[in-house]
Amino acid sequence: MEKYTPRLIENYNTTIKESLQKSLSIKNTMRTPRLQKIVLNMGLGDAKDNKTSMKQAIEELALISGQKPVLTKSKKAISNFKIRIGDPVGVRVTLRKKSMYEFFDRFISITSPRIRDFRGFSSTGFDGNGNYNFGIDEQIIFPEVDYDKVHQIRGMNISIVTSAQTDEEEYELLISMGLPIRKKRKKVEEASKA
Repeated sequence: MEKYTPRLIENYNTTIKESLQKSLSIKNTMRTPRLQKIVLNMGLGDAKDNKTSMKQAIEELALISGQKPVLTKSKKAISNFKIRIGDPVGVRVTLRKKSMYEFFDRFISITSPRIRDFRGFSSTGFDGNGNYNFGIDEQIIFPEVDYDKVHQIRGMNISIVTSAQTDEEEYELLISMGLPIRKKRKKVEEASKA
């Protein structure tokens, strides 16, 4: 019986890795940037008061990611928001290895074209350490979520962690893998420096 390999891993190993080495002039193959993990995070403001909202968020994130989410709890007490230490404030999932590549492939080819008025993700989400963060306004863009069963529209944050050492390396990696990121505008950057 043959082992299943996601098509994005095969594509990375056969073509993307080699082209990245040439374009970024990297001599050592092991230093070529690659995906390490993808973290999906959904904040729940009403989780403490509304248990059904929390349950639904957990079910939706499990459908989207393919694995059970972890409940995140408050580390600080914030009196203005009526939050105590240990209150549930969100759910998150960390994807690695094959499940990460499967999610990323589905996200690029199926989910991102379903975003309303989509012109590509912002190029300002890089943090300089090999991470790219962006937000999604509605969880209903994922085909796994049944629109009729959704009681509340929620957004989520997606963090893509790579082994890239600079923003340029990560940008090249994500673009070559197919993530639609808008090009950085040089004129705007030069004007802001002046």
